[in-house]
Amino acid sequence: MAACNFTIPFTGDAEAVLGKAQRAVEKQSGSFTGDTNAGNFSVAFFGQEIVGTYTVAGSDLNIVIESKPFMVPCNAIESFLKSQIV
Repeated sequence: MAACNFTIPFTGDAEAVLGKAQRAVEKQSGSFTGDTNAGNFSVAFFGQEIVGTYTVAGSDLNIVIESKPFMVPCNAIESFLKSQIV
């Protein structure tokens, strides 16, 4: 079962939005792979990993966080990603 699920609506080009997401993840020394349809990412956070997948449906970026540190709430991850990509 996934740790978190959320959707981030966006305007404009999916490729540009995903580019922002990729830069945000890689800035934190994480990895980001995929295309404008789907992909996955992981990033270390205080020695533990946040691991997730994404899919694009129209102008919605659907994110599933598969694993995360217990102390990191889902809304903190969602807020961070929103601040970086919309």
